[in-house]
This record gives sequence, structure tokens and C-alpha cells, in this order.
Amino acid sequence: MTQVFDIEGLDLAALLCSRVCHDVISPVGAITNGLEVLEDDEDEEMQRHAMELIQKSAAQASSKLQFARLAFGAAGSAGASLDLNDARSVAEGYVSHEKAQMLWEGPAAVIAKDLVKLLLNMILIALAAIPRGGDVRVAISGEPEKPTFLLTSDGVNARVPTETARFLNGRAPEDVLDARAIQPFFTGLVARQCEMEITAEMVGEQFQLRASPRTA
Repeated sequence: MTQVFDIEGLDLAALLCSRVCHDVISPVGAITNGLEVLEDDEDEEMQRHAMELIQKSAAQASSKLQFARLAFGAAGSAGASLDLNDARSVAEGYVSHEKAQMLWEGPAAVIAKDLVKLLLNMILIALAAIPRGGDVRVAISGEPEKPTFLLTSDGVNARVPTETARFLNGRAPEDVLDARAIQPFFTGLVARQCEMEITAEMVGEQFQLRASPRTA
């Protein structure tokens, strides 16, 4: 079946922006609601709850924006490298506001920023595979220049996300990308840019997402 592997730059930028806005609109909206309560309601208990909501939502918005900066943005200069410990910290901040828990198994190393971008986008797919919550295991092995990423999602009704199945390895010419589909499609773009093979499948009742160096 014929697959399309590229996208116009303006379309990619617009769809990724839509994805980021979708992620942060909820906590930002909650901050606004909390501020309105503080302004209009003099009940001390209500004001306490409003302040807790503002603090929680501000932390969530910050975590999501820090994650998006590395996962979608141009963090660092061209050809830059990033510390895996920094990537882990950003990922843990993001996952802390999700229904899942994350276990990270990998070395302390510095790797190319595009590989970090790939890994963080793989984490988003692994979370989407267990919408009702569960555990995500991130395993990093191999040399820093050519690592292998293996993500395993274990939870109730774990499955290959529909958008991942359709768009991770390109799209059919008639398929239209939207803000939901762009993330797995972008993950595939980054994997190919890094010369990595990427696969998503069910192994028993667990979802597995693997990226490994492309072989000749």
C-alpha cells in the first residue's frame, strides 16, 4: 500500500501548535476559574480550594509546556545533545499529572536532541495505549550514539492506539492528519530522521513500542 511520509512545513507547524494548545488549555482554564473564585467568593473554604486548584493547575501547565519544548520544539542548537537525566525529569513531571506511573531504566548519558525528541514522543504514545491508567516502563539500552528504546505499557484494556496504528509509519494518501493524528505521525518522522526503525504492537496483554537503529 502506498504511504506518504512527509508533510508541508506550515501544516506540520500548525498541527503541532494545535496539539500543544490542546494539552495546556485545560490547566490554563482551571487557573482562570480559580482566579474568578478568589475575586468573587469571600468564603474562606472556597478560596482555599480555589488556591489549591490554581497551584495544581499551574504546576500541570508548566510540566506540559516543559515537555512540549523538548518533544516538539527546537531545544538547543542544531546538532545539540541533551542529558538523559534532564529528559527523565521532564518526562516524570508530565506523567505525574496522568493516570499512569512510569518506571525509567536507562544509563546516565548524553544523546542527540533528536533522539530525546523521539523518546519523549514515544512516551506520549505509550500513555495513549493505556487510557484508563497503568504502568509505563521505559528501557534504554545500547550505545548513546545508537540507542534502543523499548517502552512497555501495562494496564486495563491496553491496546495499540488507533492513530498510532494508522499514522506511525506514514499515512495513506487519502488519510487526513488532524491534531490527534499528528503526534504519532510526527514520531515516525523523527524516527526516520534519526535512522531508527519503530514498531508498535501488542505482546500478550501489553503494548510495546520499540525504536532501534536501522540496519542496512
